[in-house]
Amino acid sequence: MTGAARIRVWDVLVRVLHWTLAAAIATCWISGHWPPRDFDAVHHTAGYVAGAAVALRMAWGFAGGRRARYARLAQFVRRPHEVLAYARAMRSGREPRYLGHNPLGGWMVLLLWSTAAALAVSGWLYTTDWLWGYEWLSDLHAAFAWLIAILFVGHLGGVFVTSRRHRENLVGAMFSGMKRVPEHDDVA
Repeated sequence: MTGAARIRVWDVLVRVLHWTLAAAIATCWISGHWPPRDFDAVHHTAGYVAGAAVALRMAWGFAGGRRARYARLAQFVRRPHEVLAYARAMRSGREPRYLGHNPLGGWMVLLLWSTAAALAVSGWLYTTDWLWGYEWLSDLHAAFAWLIAILFVGHLGGVFVTSRRHRENLVGAMFSGMKRVPEHDDVA
């Protein structure tokens, strides 16, 4: 597959926002669990960066330019019955290859973005005079943090399984923006 023709699927903004969000969440996770509280400023800043990355990516998902076909939410967010059909096909080992996100991947993206946004908002609310010190908000923020960790593991699992089944390096594609050109009925 090394000599296969390749096309650009992920534009620069999608890739930059993807890795910015990943780095911001990792920074938040590490700084939020580090015993010395000297990392609060780092944690807060990374949380704001994560929130901004989600907001920008959502905006790009609605208004992306003509070269951002695969960035558009309308391209990769599928109806529930399509997601279930894809999951059944995947379970039987006959799922189609997608150039953009597959139906399960599209919903994972929405779950990750929603959880990251909820983390950013709940973290910000905790710093306000109005809600500072409320244990329920701290607990909610922590629950979102654990949820995003679980979703992250699921995301990596999906990337691994899809990469393996379709003989494609999806991590490399998220760095380069390039994927293998479809062969016949190779892509949905």
